Amino acid sequence: MNIPYTFIAVEGNIGAGKTTLCHLLSEQLGCSLVLEQFTDNPFLPPFYEQPERYAFPVELFFMTERHKQLLEHFSQPDLFRKFTVADYFFVKTLLFAKNNLSEEEFRLFQRLFSVLNATFPKPDLLLYLHRPVDVLLKHIQKRGRNIELNISPSYLSDIQDAYFDFLKTESETPVVIMDLGDRDFQKDQGILDAMIQTLAVAHPAGMSMIKL
Repeated sequence: MNIPYTFIAVEGNIGAGKTTLCHLLSEQLGCSLVLEQFTDNPFLPPFYEQPERYAFPVELFFMTERHKQLLEHFSQPDLFRKFTVADYFFVKTLLFAKNNLSEEEFRLFQRLFSVLNATFPKPDLLLYLHRPVDVLLKHIQKRGRNIELNISPSYLSDIQDAYFDFLKTESETPVVIMDLGDRDFQKDQGILDAMIQTLAVAHPAGMSMIKL
């Protein structure tokens, strides 16, 4: 199948299925993968216990690790794979930071982000997986990561609002929002096929929504 993109970023709230989808796309389309190594963040466990104290170091660590990973990937392209799929969009760094940091901390964080954001290619398609908060909570509970078990519905709602506030302003990159509800593309090949077909379409810049 011909995919008219060289760099696709898959985004979504915590528990939406981003990494699972990226693995499936790699298996079926042979794309190159960039997967976030969030478990390496030493500040994440204490952040969920004391968010105000650990918000800045947790976000700074995420930003520098994402930047390093993307920079290394695009400086050494895989000539045998036609396109790249990542399970995050670097702007995600700014969205989470805005939600978690104080105003003073966020102003400093923005300045650092602006410098780093200019050093590697931007995605030419942003695919956002949307699910209701109650479905996200079920997914989080099912995968059973200890550091995530105390995530509240209000926190997920705040993250969701931050994503949509940003996506509505994105005018240069095609943004496809897939409203998945509780549909399981890992078990339902028909849903996965429909998602892959969406990637084969040259979407216009700006936001569009598809309900599966």
